Parts: sequence; structure tokens; C-alpha cells
Amino acid sequence: MDTTQLLKGVLDLAVLAVLDGEDGYGYDVVRRLRAAGLEEVGDASVYGTLRRLYAAGHLTSYVVPSAEGPHRKYYGLNVSGRAQLEMATKTWHGFADTMAALLTDPEVAA
Repeated sequence: MDTTQLLKGVLDLAVLAVLDGEDGYGYDVVRRLRAAGLEEVGDASVYGTLRRLYAAGHLTSYVVPSAEGPHRKYYGLNVSGRAQLEMATKTWHGFADTMAALLTDPEVAA
């Protein structure tokens, strides 16, 4: 199974979940997703997701100076982002439960 297609469908949820614990800048979010087991996540995909979630009003952003290079743009969840995370989490659990039922007992679909 091509996990990259699965990842595309859940990247928004994964990014929101990572930022729920702690604000982060682009590469930090990538690193945390990979550390959580999503090794195939691409940098460009995460940066695009951060921009899209910010444009949708789900994230706040602020710039922090960095001694090691350019300033870093941090992202964090706002009220809308927390609501989106809650809704997407419920949707994910419903979908995962349905798939688990189908995979455990194919007669469910009969």
C-alpha cells in the first residue's frame, strides 16, 4: 500500500496534533512528525500544510530570532485550530473504527 497517499489525507490532522503539544517552526514540525513514525513526510508538504492551516485561520504565527541562522517563524494552535483538531480527531476515530471493523470482519459490509 502506498503510504504517501494515506499521509496526504491525514497531514492536516497530524500537523495540528503536533502543534497541540507545543508551538513549532517548519522544520521542527517535520522533525517531530518523523520522530512520531511518519518518516516519509516531506518538508514541502509540511510547509504547505502550515501555510494552508494559517490561511484558514487555524494557526497563529510569530517570528523568533535565531543565533544559528535566519529568524524562525513559529506556528501555534488558536481557538479555531483546537476546534478543527477536535473535529478532525472525531472524524479520524470514526474512520479508523470503520476500517478496523471491515478488516476484522468483512461480513460487516455484506
